Amino acid sequence: MTQAHRTAAPADLILDWYDRHHRDLPWRVSPPMAARGVTPDPYRIWLSEVMLQQTTVQAVKSYFALFTTRWPTVTDLAKADNEDVMKSWAGLGYYARARNLKKCAEAVAFDHGGVFPDSEDGLKTLPGIGDYTAAAIAAIAFNRKSAVLDGNVERVISRLHAIETPLPAAKPEMRSLVAAMTPEHRPGDFAQAMMDLGATICTPRRPACALCPVNAHCSVLGREDPELFPRKAAKKEKPVRVGAAFIAEDQTGAVFLRKRIDSGLLGGMTEVPGSAWTARIDGETGPAAAPFPADWQACGTVTHVFTHFELRLSIYRSMVSGAVRAGEGWWQPKETLDGEALPTVMKKAIKQAIPDAFERVANRE
Repeated sequence: MTQAHRTAAPADLILDWYDRHHRDLPWRVSPPMAARGVTPDPYRIWLSEVMLQQTTVQAVKSYFALFTTRWPTVTDLAKADNEDVMKSWAGLGYYARARNLKKCAEAVAFDHGGVFPDSEDGLKTLPGIGDYTAAAIAAIAFNRKSAVLDGNVERVISRLHAIETPLPAAKPEMRSLVAAMTPEHRPGDFAQAMMDLGATICTPRRPACALCPVNAHCSVLGREDPELFPRKAAKKEKPVRVGAAFIAEDQTGAVFLRKRIDSGLLGGMTEVPGSAWTARIDGETGPAAAPFPADWQACGTVTHVFTHFELRLSIYRSMVSGAVRAGEGWWQPKETLDGEALPTVMKKAIKQAIPDAFERVANRE
């Protein structure tokens, strides 16, 4: 390593590394693209940032492609049917994001003339946009000097400075350090470079420290195990909630579904009938909670882990002849179940009762 490398500003070293080793992502304007005059699309940056919250890049790519194909602009998304948006989001999780996504698109399209605000403060007036998302959009889409702090950046900055304060209490200190480190030139590229560095080099396990462009500046390397950073407060054990789910089939094999209320957990999504469990209370686990009388047969349980609790559902199945009371749901053909706005926990319940419920779609493709 040269003396010039040792004395260069960490931000410059990280940007030089990013120019050579950036990830090519469908929503990103890479350095070569920028050199050709391509500019970031705030709509695509916003959409990707909302999708990426607590979700991996790999999982987001197909959803991003679907959304930008169906709704190429924020105005297209604003005019979309709510149900279509929820169906397209199904499986991505954290469904309040989808509801806020639609509200935010409407605000931008109808209150801001289809143009996103170009400052953090302006962006934070929009539905669903908090401190992190506002900073990321301001930096990446508008090249504002904003301190962007996601999980990858937290890991990089905590190791560079050997921050002993555990998360989440360390966030203000981390944000201040990132702000001081962010350069006046190319702040958007710097934000993405820090994310890429955390995702590909400064990883949670077995970081590739020998390849890190700022290893000479790292306060942890050679002194402590980098994997011990960032420090984290002891996790509280998640409470376990229980409930029941009821999968009814008619003579044609169609499955009875209904829509959840728009507010709350999984709000606005499609579900199979079930007992009234929530994040705070248990639901009935027996057939007494069934939505209508039938020969309900127990067929095991499924477990699904939400952010703040674990849910264990007792699954019941019944073959139903005759019409179920109107106005409480609908019969969905098995072949088209995958097109419904079914969250993962509901798909698990259906598959527990009907193992081949989603195989026809996969086989057809």
